[in-house]
Amino acid sequence: MVDEPKRPVWHVRATTRDNARRLRRDSTDAERLIWKELRAHRLDGMSFRRQIPVGPFIVDFVCHAARLVIEIDGGQHYETPGLVADAARDAYLKAKGFDVLRFSNIDVLTNLPGVLEAILFLVRKKNPLPTSPASGGGEEGGDKS
Repeated sequence: MVDEPKRPVWHVRATTRDNARRLRRDSTDAERLIWKELRAHRLDGMSFRRQIPVGPFIVDFVCHAARLVIEIDGGQHYETPGLVADAARDAYLKAKGFDVLRFSNIDVLTNLPGVLEAILFLVRKKNPLPTSPASGGGEEGGDKS
């Protein structure tokens, strides 16, 4: 019998869980717009979750399979206290094995295709799809060049 890899167990406080629920309910326009593109495996079949506690933080979006966190930042993130807090948060997430992509609200609202392309690029880089049946999967008749 093969042992499953251990998944991290996050012990989440009730207040953190309540805050995550509130953030899901009160999403910004940019968060709602990008969620429409990420939810239900719409981006390359990858599973994303939104406003999820990861350790002591609530991340905007996470893809556990790709170990990727996506943050959508408003203006407060570009002021000194926000930059300092984000640096500490990013360091924690990176220490836990996550890559962090940050986009501004304006990026999402004005260049959604570019934002999705950047996310997709990193997801595929971290989780390349098999290209031939010999490599354990893939579709027959696909491009084998």
